[in-house]
Amino acid sequence: MGRGEAKAGRFDARRRARGFGVRAAAAALAATTAIVPGTAFAQTGLRVNDVAQFSLLAGVVSAAFISAFLLIRERGRIDRENQQLKARLADLGTALRRSDALLNLRDQRVVVWDDRNSRPELVGTLPADAGAPEDRATFLAFGRWLAPQSASALERALGQLRDKGTNFELVIETISGSVMEAQGRSSLSHCVVRFSALSRRQRELAELQLDHQRVLRDHETILALIDALPAPFWLRDGRGKLEWVNKAYARLVDGGTVEAVLRDERELLSENARDAMARNRAARPVFEQTLSVVVGGERQMYAVTDFAAPDASAGLALDKTEVETIREEYQRTIISHADTLDQLQTAVAIFDADQKLLFFNQAFQKLWALDPAFLESAPDQTLLLDRLRSDGKLAEQPEWRRWKETILAAYRAIDPQEHVWHLPDGRTLRVVGNPQPKGGVTWVFENLTEQLNLESRYHTAVRVQGETLDNLAEGVAVFGPDGKIRLANPAFSHLWNLAEGLVKTGTHIAVIRAACEGNAIESPWSDLVSVVTGFDEERRDRHGQAEMRDGTVLRYAVIHLPNGQVMTTFVDVTDSVNVERALKDRNEALERADRLKNDFVQHVSYELRSPLTNIIGFTELLGLGGTGPLNERQREYVGHIGSSSAVLLTIVNDILDLATVDAGIMQLDIGEIVIDEAVQSASDLVVERLREHNIKLAVDLSRAPATLHADGHRLRQILYNLLNNAANYAPEGSTVRLDVRALPGDLVEFRVGDDGPGMSEEVLETIFQRFESHANGGRKRGAGLGLSIVKSFVELHSGTVEIRTGRDQGTTVICRLPAIATQSRAAAE
Repeated sequence: MGRGEAKAGRFDARRRARGFGVRAAAAALAATTAIVPGTAFAQTGLRVNDVAQFSLLAGVVSAAFISAFLLIRERGRIDRENQQLKARLADLGTALRRSDALLNLRDQRVVVWDDRNSRPELVGTLPADAGAPEDRATFLAFGRWLAPQSASALERALGQLRDKGTNFELVIETISGSVMEAQGRSSLSHCVVRFSALSRRQRELAELQLDHQRVLRDHETILALIDALPAPFWLRDGRGKLEWVNKAYARLVDGGTVEAVLRDERELLSENARDAMARNRAARPVFEQTLSVVVGGERQMYAVTDFAAPDASAGLALDKTEVETIREEYQRTIISHADTLDQLQTAVAIFDADQKLLFFNQAFQKLWALDPAFLESAPDQTLLLDRLRSDGKLAEQPEWRRWKETILAAYRAIDPQEHVWHLPDGRTLRVVGNPQPKGGVTWVFENLTEQLNLESRYHTAVRVQGETLDNLAEGVAVFGPDGKIRLANPAFSHLWNLAEGLVKTGTHIAVIRAACEGNAIESPWSDLVSVVTGFDEERRDRHGQAEMRDGTVLRYAVIHLPNGQVMTTFVDVTDSVNVERALKDRNEALERADRLKNDFVQHVSYELRSPLTNIIGFTELLGLGGTGPLNERQREYVGHIGSSSAVLLTIVNDILDLATVDAGIMQLDIGEIVIDEAVQSASDLVVERLREHNIKLAVDLSRAPATLHADGHRLRQILYNLLNNAANYAPEGSTVRLDVRALPGDLVEFRVGDDGPGMSEEVLETIFQRFESHANGGRKRGAGLGLSIVKSFVELHSGTVEIRTGRDQGTTVICRLPAIATQSRAAAE
């Protein structure tokens, strides 16, 4: 008990004694007061109560004596208690001095809170090598002199001690590495924390405890981290039995919880894989291999790493399925890119961060004509440049070393580097070095020789084009999509009589339209404005003609260019139009003359046919002798008259047929014709003439079809003219051949040949022209209409005529008619 408690005991005893004396005095006073009234009452004659009063007085006096006795006794007891309290107080003072001496030892320091929310008191000190500050404020700021882990643990323990009264014992570590013990205790009104310095043995034990705590903390942290990993992890004992697995392991083996996996001993790896791991432990503790694992019914690849200690082992499996898939895809992509780059005409070479050649395409090898074995040996770029220089494939530089350093600076650059190399053989290369993110440079060598030549030729062509346009008689104007002039030559202004300086680059078409409309009778500029400004949705090229007020005629063309521009051209065609008009007038006159000719020929032919018919009729009557006998000379004259009249009638009929063909009014009477009968009918008409000159007719119908759809009368005319023409040129005693045969494509061929003198190229060119008669060795010069009629009638049947002939080779006329003829609108004239 402390000094305060002793003082409180002495004060309480004195108070009790003082109260008891007061009560005794009050009792005596009350007794005296009671006696006085009793005496007065007795003197007034009231004696009845004397005994009672005396008894009362005796009682009061007795009570007073008793109270005094008790008071004396209580005071004795209080004195004895005071003596005891003084002795106790002395003992407590001694204990207090002893406690102060113990608390003030230099191996501990105590923090006391009288009230849990009061300001703490510090008692005692710690050794200087303990690492604790002497300053009160600094000492209470535990985070400033304790290690972070110890400070946080002490703060948590203090919170529990002051809030809930939870005692604690901790081994804490200072920033300097010293260790000490902290003990927390709690009573009803006090909280005490004692910091104790430790002896060497205690310090060693405390350090071991700290190490153990750190190991436990790290172990729990590592297990928590491993448990959160998506990769399966396991721990096995010395016999290979599973001791612990993480959640990823349990999820992959479909075991539910970790406890269920351990209980059922569910294995992720196959038995062969575990046996391989066991065999590997004999040689080396670490097993690393990519194994095939079946997960969820699908086979996947896992990179398994297992470490075997003497009494346990731990393993980790990383899913490499996606990595392997990406690696395979990456390899395929690299091969694809390499194949693609090999197909390029642009040379490409890739160097790594050490400037070693990693890749080159065929164009690179062809560009420098280097040995493939040298390139495949992965030379560095410095060696490659020196090799090209020594081979004379790079131009000599005034400072070769500095030039080479400029090229190789691409390996230290961030942005692409571009250079232009002029090679000794006249080629020009655009060299681009593109730095790669992981180091290295991709070099692209673009051959600009052809491009530069094309640009030079292009600029030359542009200048030539400009000069050509400026000297063209044709007016040219090119308008952009905005309606403004992009290009115009002087002829454009001249043809439209525009003021000098009006037509220039940037002039809008509306200005040109306003200046040109007054010069033309019917101006085309409204349509041109619509086309140029884009209101014409069809964008069709157009052509037209405009007549000027001065009589000039301009022919214009509107041409849409690919870049959205429109080109207009204007040509002065006044002379051509005048000639065209003259030719048109002359053509109309010729057509009228031709119609008059046809009408005249037709009229004359009809007019000639009637008298000829009469002449022939009367000649036949004279030959019959009905008008009287004729002598030999008269009979001969009558025969000549008849034959000449027949020839003349044939010519008239031929002229009428040709006129009908020319007029386009001849109609064919298509029907089924028996070829044998048609040939026989035509042969009968020329048989007398053939017999007269001892000419034989050989007819071959062995390959001919039985019938033919054609106009029978016109077919006989064709055959008659062919046979008659052959009879005229066939030599005496020769043979005229008539062959008919079917051809593929539903054609029928009629072939008539003779052994006559043939025809020259000059005669053959005009053989089908009308009224072109050539003796050419013939017996009789005709009117020159036979082959014209043949050609016209064959073409009316949609057929063809061919002549095969040569000088002294005879002549063969071949007519090919369709088996089923249709009338053609056009016939040869």
